Amino acid sequence: MTFLETKLKGCFILEPKIIKDERGYFMESFNEKTFSNGVGQTVHFVQDNQSYSSKGVLRGLHYQCGEHAQAKLVRVLQGEVLDVAVDIRPNSPTFGQYEAVLLSAENQKQFFVPRGFAHGFLVLSETATFFYKCDNFYNKESEGGIIFNDETIAIDWNFPTEKMIISEKDTVLPSLENAKKVW
Repeated sequence: MTFLETKLKGCFILEPKIIKDERGYFMESFNEKTFSNGVGQTVHFVQDNQSYSSKGVLRGLHYQCGEHAQAKLVRVLQGEVLDVAVDIRPNSPTFGQYEAVLLSAENQKQFFVPRGFAHGFLVLSETATFFYKCDNFYNKESEGGIIFNDETIAIDWNFPTEKMIISEKDTVLPSLENAKKVW
């Protein structure tokens, strides 16, 4: 597996080694030792989550605060999404900047989003099954969020806003300036 650090320190794109033959393919999607060496830290994942969504569904930008902050290792099992991480670490030199990665069942890439980042994704295919590991348990009281179209972050979703399907909860999230602090 290849680990490519992004411009956001601590965020990595993982490209697996895929072995293909006439029967199909095989790949190792997670190995704790390889992963820890690749990202330069030990991350103990405690929860797996999966969602299924249709084209245009935008989920995010979400995060957990304080002692409940979460690192995530995300991937797409079926379909294609634009996956986005936003640095919300208060003293980070890349605070407010984002990284966008195309994840698909075809490219089998994964994206590691460490603690201190908001995360969201937009479904580009007709449907998508999205899977992610978390290193901390979900805690409702520690939820934080940032509106997907915050002007200071200026994420290029490369998709018409009027065709996006966004939950009511996500349409009323605050701007980065007014969002809960991650710590």
